[in-house]
Amino acid sequence: MSGEPNVLLVVLDSARAKNCSLYGHANETTPFLESFAAAEATVYEQARAPGARSVTSHASLFSGLHVEEHGVVSAGHRLDPSVSVFSSLREAGYDTGVFTENDWLTAVDVGLKDGFDTIVGARNVPFPEGMNPHEFVSNEGQGQYSAFVRAALGSDEPFKSLANGVATKVQSDYKRFLPDSVRSSTPADVYVDAFLDWSERRDGPWAACVNLMDAHIPYEPTSEFDEWGGARARRLQSSFEDQKWSFNAGDRPWWQKRAVESLYDGAIRQLDAELERLVGALRERGELDDTLLVITSDHGEGFGEPSRLRPGVRVAEHGVAIHEVLFHVPLIVRQPGQTDPRRFEDPVSLTAFPDVVGGTRDGDAEPGAFVSDEPVITTAVGLDEPLQERAGKYVDDLSPWMGTSRAVYEREGDVVHKYCSKGERAATIHVRDAQTGYKVSSDGLERVESAFAGIEQLDVREDGEDFDELDSATYDRLEDLGYV
Repeated sequence: MSGEPNVLLVVLDSARAKNCSLYGHANETTPFLESFAAAEATVYEQARAPGARSVTSHASLFSGLHVEEHGVVSAGHRLDPSVSVFSSLREAGYDTGVFTENDWLTAVDVGLKDGFDTIVGARNVPFPEGMNPHEFVSNEGQGQYSAFVRAALGSDEPFKSLANGVATKVQSDYKRFLPDSVRSSTPADVYVDAFLDWSERRDGPWAACVNLMDAHIPYEPTSEFDEWGGARARRLQSSFEDQKWSFNAGDRPWWQKRAVESLYDGAIRQLDAELERLVGALRERGELDDTLLVITSDHGEGFGEPSRLRPGVRVAEHGVAIHEVLFHVPLIVRQPGQTDPRRFEDPVSLTAFPDVVGGTRDGDAEPGAFVSDEPVITTAVGLDEPLQERAGKYVDDLSPWMGTSRAVYEREGDVVHKYCSKGERAATIHVRDAQTGYKVSSDGLERVESAFAGIEQLDVREDGEDFDELDSATYDRLEDLGYV
């Protein structure tokens, strides 16, 4: 490799390690990742996301700061863009791009999109090849209808661009009249194509974040990859009024939440196929050996697993729990030119990503670059105001989902000790792998308090925008994803 390495961060949004066959899952959900890891990549067996929701984890991934150091937990907060690794790379001469329908990275002003020159956001429109009104609004502001029409008429696809504008307006104001296909999430292949097209046209080094949402609700794998769900599971999922709170309220039996895990597995299998296509394209171009490739997830997902800190409470979806299914995530790394496989069993944090980038650029990154002497800590924040309003429609007592939960991880022999707490409650969990963990005591509060004693909020958070200020399309998508 000559010159600066490319940097590619691929986030498999909501994909937990437990459901990846690379980490022992019974269904063969990640055959490509298994072969890739066996041949030329580094697998971290005990990687942990910094937070339990997208905005907190991505802010930590980009900045290298723990959740309680940056404090960005909702749309009312904004990360100082200067602390983002992508901002630093852009200043160093990299072309930077982000490719996802995750609005936290492309539309909501929480400081995460500021490090990117190119932003490819929501593509849930009838004609992806036409202009996207969501991106136009993000760049030009709300209410610029005549400006959008002029831009659409002057684009390469004027009629499809205008149709996208009409569909977006109808979706915003008359959502009930649109077919489900317009409201569904956009599959990974759209963003992989966009990234591959963008990266091929770069003359110098590039750095990109590709966040793929197939494993986020709703789970909609194509028939090719829907190996374990099928029509009945799809009908069941479509009958859910709410993916989380109707279960917590007892309105629906928990077996139904567990049943749609079959669709989730199909979605992860679909992601794995897109990873194979992405890696294959970079290899064919001769770019793979010039690229630091990091594949991970921002958090996992819950399908009714019992909480070990909140008696009688189960984990549905993600957001506020400290459960392992939300924090134990896949992490596969290929350094530029790497030709041998490695595996590490030490607990590691995704907050190491900026340091790994820096070490790779300096030419001194080791195969176990994510391993650190620092304690691995994680934080799950309680419900913010918009989520309290949503949850309150179903559940009268929200106290189990309020407040902050914390955890610290340490390895001892072949077991990772997880000490976690919420208020005065505590637990010690022994974690052998992504499939096996068990509570051994109700102790651990002192260890958590000791690990967090030196953690304090830094001066990197600014005021963000209020949810009431979001454009209606962005708000609707965040609502569909369960964030408001």
